[in-house]
Amino acid sequence: MDTLQVIILALIQGLTEFLPISSSAHLILPAQLLGWEDQGLSYDVAVNTGSLLAVVIYFRHELLAMAKAWTQSIFKRELCAESKLAWWIILATLPAIFFGFAFKDFVATHLRSVGVIAVTTVVFGLLLWWADKMGPRQLNEYQSGWRKALFIGFAQALALIPGTSRSGITMTAGLMMGLTREAAARFSFLMSVPVSLGAAVLVTRDLVRSPDAIDMQALVLGTAISFVSAYACIHYFLKIISRMGMTPFVIYRLALGAVLCGFIFL
Repeated sequence: MDTLQVIILALIQGLTEFLPISSSAHLILPAQLLGWEDQGLSYDVAVNTGSLLAVVIYFRHELLAMAKAWTQSIFKRELCAESKLAWWIILATLPAIFFGFAFKDFVATHLRSVGVIAVTTVVFGLLLWWADKMGPRQLNEYQSGWRKALFIGFAQALALIPGTSRSGITMTAGLMMGLTREAAARFSFLMSVPVSLGAAVLVTRDLVRSPDAIDMQALVLGTAISFVSAYACIHYFLKIISRMGMTPFVIYRLALGAVLCGFIFL
């Protein structure tokens, strides 16, 4: 990859990973629409690592408190709000693990297309709009409970389909379960940690087995740009989401879907 391609793809990853507009769709589209060669496994690992570091550092205090409380819940059998949330995040991760292993090859073979992305971008965008308008939005993430967490976890599994948006579908499910916009976003971001870590481990395993050459300069640059843009995205999204709601992202998804349909049919 040339430097411009490295920068653009890293920005796409960082800015779209935590917005409800699908980072996987935006990473697929440049290759599909601009004729770029696939960026390769090593670059995927790099930019995903950058966005993972961003969410871990941004929520470091919450994650440390949850880890400590979760450990105490095992060895001292002491439950508190942080330990319950940790258990709910773990529970919500299980469906993605199961369906990821079961359907990874099918998704990679049959669903990574502009047509699929166009449909899922519009359909799940409209579902996000409905959930944002109709949801009661009264609970914070510590009031979610295991049933709501599991529901959000099954919704997260749908993000295997390109264009769905992991953050988008989990925020949609959170809003449907009565979480506030901020709580749905925070729960979604916290859920991304184990999923992103697991995905990074799997892709790294594939990378070790791959004969592809590694461009260290591109990897370092991609990781840094992905980290900075993802951190800024998380920070500002949480600040403005209560005022602006999900409508701007729904409009963007509908516009993107229309553009993609134009590429398919024109």
